Amino acid sequence: MNIWHVYVLKSFKDGKFYIGSTSNLQARIKRHNRGDNISTRWRRPFELIYQEVYNSRREAMIREKKIKSWKSGDEFKKLITRVGGRAVNCS
Repeated sequence: MNIWHVYVLKSFKDGKFYIGSTSNLQARIKRHNRGDNISTRWRRPFELIYQEVYNSRREAMIREKKIKSWKSGDEFKKLITRVGGRAVNCS
């Protein structure tokens, strides 16, 4: 079984957030910070501020889409402050 992560990164450069999902969180964060992702290259470095763990890619993608729909709203702010960035197991 593959573990999937939904994560929120915060840019040190502009203070904005990036929401994504991956099966290898540490490698994905390294790629963001190396500038391998075109959409985030100019906003690095990033810090991981929130993550959730899922048992399937499908579950993670549904959750990622939901969190993105909240971006910059009150629900998003509650999410990233509620658990102080700790990992949450949602499966």
